[in-house]
Amino acid sequence: MNFLFGGEVPGEAVCVKAGVGSDFFVIRCLGLVIGRGAEGNCHSMNRCTFPSAVILSAVSILSFHLSAQADTFGSGSNSFEISFVQISQTNNATDPRTTNKYGAVPYEYRASIYEISQNDITKATAGGLSNVTAGTYLGDKPAANITWYEAAAFVNWLNTNSGKTAAYNLTFTTSWSMTLQDPTNAWTLGGTNLYRNKNAYYFLPSENEWYKAAYYNPAGTNYFLYPTTSTNVPTAVASGTNANTAVYNQAALQGPAAVNLAGGLSAYGTMGQGGNVWEWMETAADGTNTTSDENRNLRGGTFALTADPMRSVEFRSFGPASDNVTFGFRVASVPEPSTYALLLLGAGAMYLWKRRQDSL
Repeated sequence: MNFLFGGEVPGEAVCVKAGVGSDFFVIRCLGLVIGRGAEGNCHSMNRCTFPSAVILSAVSILSFHLSAQADTFGSGSNSFEISFVQISQTNNATDPRTTNKYGAVPYEYRASIYEISQNDITKATAGGLSNVTAGTYLGDKPAANITWYEAAAFVNWLNTNSGKTAAYNLTFTTSWSMTLQDPTNAWTLGGTNLYRNKNAYYFLPSENEWYKAAYYNPAGTNYFLYPTTSTNVPTAVASGTNANTAVYNQAALQGPAAVNLAGGLSAYGTMGQGGNVWEWMETAADGTNTTSDENRNLRGGTFALTADPMRSVEFRSFGPASDNVTFGFRVASVPEPSTYALLLLGAGAMYLWKRRQDSL
């Protein structure tokens, strides 16, 4: 990320280049106008002068937006955090490797950096989550041996614990089941999704959302073959965070690594989307989300398999009530306020500072 600043000299512009691409976002000092101009071609500005501290304050706001952010759930000793990264570059193309089937997401969203851990399940259970067991592994290792329904129930708890709308119409009697959303309540971004409520804040990532977070290269607008920013096979490790590594080809008795030690990062900054444990996705295997009990896809491979299942062209399908010691998941969420909104906040802070200085 690059920042170019004028503004120490009256009449110069204040320009910020944010994210990937060639657009520059422009703040009009006194008019509180945010416009867009080509690189090196900021629009003319009203005359104003700001000290470095004020400009750096605006930069820090933007930088925070573009970095990882953690949401907190539960309370007291049973509180826990889930860290998210923003998945931007809207309206990206699909991946040609999949005959242009996967990867396109026309909106911003967030993906959890790590797989959900057993600690997360344990603390949510203490806070009221019920009928979700997992428990094959302990502590910061992935919540595995979990069904799609149980993963969806955990997501529903994240929403209701935060005072938000549950994502899925789940029912538990002696086992879990789900009914489709009424079309008037269904998620419609990117197409009608009868699984997800339109007001859900947290949800299981759809296959396209999961795929984009794992394989998309926002710098080159293309896709990697592996979710470690590489088209080359990652190095197999038992745990760690080195670039282009993944937890695979390990002894079955060893089990997966802790979710925060599950290999190198994707281009967006997610960890463990290759190796460690398979991850449930929200989407039905046929991509339609029109039948509540049809198979769901999993992606990413596991600690005990070879590198092949980590590739973007690989997935597995199982019924939503299926579980296995290698089945885990991560969560997704609606985006944080846009870069434009945060730049507006920065512009407002500058404007108020200027008015205060003029009144002295």
